[in-house]
Amino acid sequence: MERISIGKMAKLNNVSEQTLRLYDRKGLLKPCYIDENTGYRYYNIKQCARLDMIQYMKSLGMPLKKIQEQLDYKEIGTVKKMLNSQKKLIDEKIIELQLMKRAITKSVENFDRYEVAPKEGVVVLEYIPERRIYCYDGGINIYDYGLETYEYILRHLKEHILLNKLPMMYFSNVGSILRKDILNQEKLISTEVCLFIDEDFQIEDNVEIISSNTFACIYCNSFWEEKKYAKQLLNHIKEKGYKIIGDYICEVVADLPVFLENERNMFIKLQIPIELK
Repeated sequence: MERISIGKMAKLNNVSEQTLRLYDRKGLLKPCYIDENTGYRYYNIKQCARLDMIQYMKSLGMPLKKIQEQLDYKEIGTVKKMLNSQKKLIDEKIIELQLMKRAITKSVENFDRYEVAPKEGVVVLEYIPERRIYCYDGGINIYDYGLETYEYILRHLKEHILLNKLPMMYFSNVGSILRKDILNQEKLISTEVCLFIDEDFQIEDNVEIISSNTFACIYCNSFWEEKKYAKQLLNHIKEKGYKIIGDYICEVVADLPVFLENERNMFIKLQIPIELK
């Protein structure tokens, strides 16, 4: 039978010589003959069938070790089992990629909001459609501490997300809540952080609906500015005679990829639902 050089074998099958040498080392596809004097590898044309199967399984995302195991079993049933297992892995990967795509889309939308937002410190009225949030009570008043404590609260929230098997994509849109009864006392006391979630969010516990409404809003570019602008927002509502009809939300519109002294750089939207005169 004709001996085919490694170069010709590679060319016939549209693979590299390096790939064939790798398959040889892994025991997937051994040359039919190796010249003792030169060390040259030679194949025969029938081995192309095995190479086709290796490349086919590889195209399905199977690692080389698994491919070798399946080829060594030489049983049709094990191949079918392997394919079903690989199909399940692909389905899981598709879901993972869809979540990644949604996270990217959400991030782009948030940066768009950042680029067209009103000037910092200017109060505006906005109609905001209904939203859903996942709430988590960290037990610490956010306004009693600085950015370091806020970062620890976010770590606890991340841990909570992981424990509940929530996709980390939700973490890109985080906020805090100051309840209406405390807000009416003009106190800044909040121990709750929240995640803005989609309709297909599976968990029902700790999920609340923020009704569509007109909100008095003010934007700021720093964690350290929130207290000042929250007071400005409350004073504006009082001056205009608006009625507060819901909870105060501090929403992180975008985490900006610029770090000054290693601090988180957030673009924040403060919002309070109101009833006009």
